[in-house]
Amino acid sequence: MSITFQVIARCGAARAGEIKTERGIVKTPAFMPVGTQATVKAMTPEELKEMGVDIILSNTYHLYLRPGTEIIAQAGGLHNFMHWDGPILTDSGGFQVFSLSPLRRIDEEGVTFRSHHDGSSHFFSPEKAVEVQNILGSDIIMPLDHVVPYPCSYEETREAMERTIRWAERSKKAHHYIKKQALFAIIQGGIYEDLREICAQELVKMDFPGYSIGGLSVGEPKEQMYHLLDVTVPHLPEERPRYLMGVGSADALIEGVRRGVDLFDCVLPTRIARNGRVMVSQGYLTLRNAEFARDFRPIDPQCSCYVCRNYSRAYIRHLLKANEILGVRLTTYHNLYFLKRFMEKIRMTIIENTFPQFYNEFWVQFSYLPQDGE
Repeated sequence: MSITFQVIARCGAARAGEIKTERGIVKTPAFMPVGTQATVKAMTPEELKEMGVDIILSNTYHLYLRPGTEIIAQAGGLHNFMHWDGPILTDSGGFQVFSLSPLRRIDEEGVTFRSHHDGSSHFFSPEKAVEVQNILGSDIIMPLDHVVPYPCSYEETREAMERTIRWAERSKKAHHYIKKQALFAIIQGGIYEDLREICAQELVKMDFPGYSIGGLSVGEPKEQMYHLLDVTVPHLPEERPRYLMGVGSADALIEGVRRGVDLFDCVLPTRIARNGRVMVSQGYLTLRNAEFARDFRPIDPQCSCYVCRNYSRAYIRHLLKANEILGVRLTTYHNLYFLKRFMEKIRMTIIENTFPQFYNEFWVQFSYLPQDGE
């Protein structure tokens, strides 16, 4: 296989493991910073390495439209183009096609959509999505899937789920000759338990090297998402990595790990950083607020990141209010570092068999629960 996965410790359903790729090892459970357009916003690759990031995510839809696969191919692939030598996971673009392009037509062959940049028309088939990612050269790739909104009727969700299964089979056939990339499956089924179970069971029969859980964290209550993880994860093979797409708040991460998920990604930490919101052990702070104008403490006294060692809440608030670029860079650095260390702590407690205590202590101090994407 193009990747190998090993579970090295368990604590209940929670797992600590290692995904080995040709470009490095990803220690799980892990959060992947999102570099949608071949950059994690406001960060350099060197800074990501400095904070210990193992793997990042980039997006096929956005890179296909701009700068285009031809330019990235001429650069020697996505890794060379963006100066990142670690593992990269690319999303197929299915979610973006369905969420960003109001003018789209879906049929069994694929989806025809218009660019949100210039309105030009494009077509993605399952085979095309794989081909684009083959050119990008990412280490883990995703098949084109049919994403439905929340809420959505049972019948529409069932049709999309069944199409996702058929598209996964076509994607696997299109990808079989690429040995250095791992093609994960994506489980769909909306909020319907039986559809999630059917999709998981059918995709497992196809024997993918990893399994993604898609179509969640799209507006449904978090408790419903957790319940659907309880329904879905038991159907996935123990020896393969599990990836929950689009989740990045500390509360959702720890609940996902508790249910046996290994990988996560979300734009949340970088998006809220641009609005002056930062992650701390108790929840969140909005540094733009006046209460921090004379607060000379670090963002989080329990954090050892470069930002917390050197800058105060008051100074960062000043930068944000003055629209200085450094303010956003500092809040972004802190949020990504915070999640990196948070996942490392979770991993260690799994290895030490103390995860239940860590879980309970987390919920004692964590107070504010925004929806992912806020």
